[in-house]
Amino acid sequence: MKRNYRYLVLLLLLAFASCSFTTKTFNNPDKDKLLIQVITYVLERGHFDPKTLDDNFSEDVFNNYLKAIDPLKRYFYESDIKEFEKYKDNIDDQLKEYDITFFNVTHERLIQRIEESKTLYKEVLNAPFDYTVDEEFNADYNEKPYAKSKKEMKDRWRKQLKFTSIANYDDLQTEEHLKKQKDPAYTLKSNDDMEKESRASTLKNLDNYYTDYIDDLERNDWFAMYVNSVVEEFDPHTFYFAPEDKDRFDQQMSGKLEGIGARLQKKMDNTKIMELISGGPAWRGKELEVGDIILKVRQEGEKDAVNIVGMRLDDAIKFIKGPKGTKVILTVKKVDGTTKEISIVRDVVELEETYAKSSLVTKEDIKYGVINLPKFYVDFENYNNRNAASDIKIEIDRLKEAGMEGLVLDLRNNGGGSLQTVVDMAGLFIKDGPIVQVRSTGEPKEILRDKDESIEWDGPLVILVNELSASASEILAAAMQDYKRAIIIGSKQTYGKGTVQNVLDLNNLVRNNSNGDLGALKLTTQKFYRINGGSTQLEGVKSDVIVPDRYSFIDIGEKDQVNPLPWDKIAAADYTVWGNYFDYDSTIQKSKDRMSNNEQLKLIEENAKWIKLKMDVNTFSLNYDKYKEKLELNEAEAKRFDKISNYKSNLTYSSLPYEEALFVKDSTLREKRDRWHESLTQDVYVEEAVNVLQDLKLSYTIKKDVANVKN
Repeated sequence: MKRNYRYLVLLLLLAFASCSFTTKTFNNPDKDKLLIQVITYVLERGHFDPKTLDDNFSEDVFNNYLKAIDPLKRYFYESDIKEFEKYKDNIDDQLKEYDITFFNVTHERLIQRIEESKTLYKEVLNAPFDYTVDEEFNADYNEKPYAKSKKEMKDRWRKQLKFTSIANYDDLQTEEHLKKQKDPAYTLKSNDDMEKESRASTLKNLDNYYTDYIDDLERNDWFAMYVNSVVEEFDPHTFYFAPEDKDRFDQQMSGKLEGIGARLQKKMDNTKIMELISGGPAWRGKELEVGDIILKVRQEGEKDAVNIVGMRLDDAIKFIKGPKGTKVILTVKKVDGTTKEISIVRDVVELEETYAKSSLVTKEDIKYGVINLPKFYVDFENYNNRNAASDIKIEIDRLKEAGMEGLVLDLRNNGGGSLQTVVDMAGLFIKDGPIVQVRSTGEPKEILRDKDESIEWDGPLVILVNELSASASEILAAAMQDYKRAIIIGSKQTYGKGTVQNVLDLNNLVRNNSNGDLGALKLTTQKFYRINGGSTQLEGVKSDVIVPDRYSFIDIGEKDQVNPLPWDKIAAADYTVWGNYFDYDSTIQKSKDRMSNNEQLKLIEENAKWIKLKMDVNTFSLNYDKYKEKLELNEAEAKRFDKISNYKSNLTYSSLPYEEALFVKDSTLREKRDRWHESLTQDVYVEEAVNVLQDLKLSYTIKKDVANVKN
């Protein structure tokens, strides 16, 4: 989409050149006002669906900004909020006037309240916690009112810190009893000593958090949060990068990520795993998974873990990331509700690990191919260099040479990537025709087509998707579904991201800027549409064969984000459904019948419902006996789902000859492929995909024979 980026920059530059405010800007030394000026101008003229800056917009910014800077409601009082409310319906007017009074007032009060909180939490942690008292902690901060008094605020801090400390206390209890089991002569610490130690650990974590991070935040850091409260009202993918954040974004886009190899997202006060980078440390460890919540972080050699609940995402990442070769220990709340400590050795995750890989799978002496594609990668400087489409073509040729009679393309957990690679990849499976429609505000739609009449693979094709298949993955799956070229197996629907973003360097939009680096804005500029006219936005792609997975009931898609753009429809493109002898309808029905009677899938669905039930729990006992009883109950309930991971299919997976030759010199590659093949044998979804390929192959043979008889 580089062409669209250049066009947008040129359009905005031309617009800026004709605007009188640029002259006024140069005489204004206030960088914050200049930033507001530039960003609001770009949003109003460059965003795909610009918002009206009115009182409703103002109220949303007001609420979201206060939630962003005080998510746990442990700084501001009810009286503060009432004082701020005079700005509730005029932030829009301030933005139009480049006035930052609301930010200045709230920021000044926030700094004051943060200083007060330092005294407050130390007072709380100076007194012992009584874990025999029957009281509860409610973690649903949205429903909590702001504290009316210092007494109420102190009690709020007390419950939050007691909740943190009771987890430390339980860890100590477990640790002590393990020591006793190993050495019967060992003398257990007293409960009082462990209670004191658990408080000391909480105090140390908070002291470190304030000293190392909160106190290091400067005014411009808080202002960036305010700016993002404004821009995120437009849609969840429009985002402001402060100068240092822009540098970090550029580093991530370069294809190297140093750390544990996971993408994180802030959800309420939690740091949640949103993606595991294929080949990375977390992926290789097989313990961390999407949906897990990181509660604590401990560095190797350190006794105490840092509690990151309620911490800003950037601050939490600073604890989690680290140099290659160092170890980090994460205390994680698993998606099934259990708590687990996971050790990960940090490493550099190279782009190489996100490339396509393939395997042969044998069923009843018939060979099928499986290609896993983690993302739609491309060299943006030179498209003719390695990219996802050209790599898939190579893998198909290799699989054909090895005798493949059907292909599974696995797009699960594929978050997208290059649009051009989608068009080229779709062309490998059809003769020619439209693949996707793209629309910009005020512009006629553009239809991106495959113009190459050659077909790389015309045999049976199944595409696997899940709730984390997004953007480019959805375009490919939708196109193949609309052409009736492939059967889509997976979740009820894919992620539902049907928008395009461009990153604008704001410094390029202001001439003669003497106010310093303004950062960058990731801006939603276009929308995707299927060739049948429907958008993939919100609705995603609905699978032909719906199968449950552990994410089936978790709020994880675009529709669960804040301020997503709506679904809509445009005119369909002119295309012809794939002509062949495959009986898709009967094959889909056979698969549905099999899946409805599959015991493994029934157990997975039961597990998914249980996971959702546990995730919706917001109230926790601060009585240790009840707290421990609940933990043990969760652990016991989780055990009944252990047999999910014990599942084994009767399929055989093997590497292609070219990889077998590489294994002689590359034992690491052999290890990676062995692990992948092992996971494939436990994969009920790939197993069903192979069954579908076999049914398609059989339906082709029958239909072809019938056609020959008629002729």
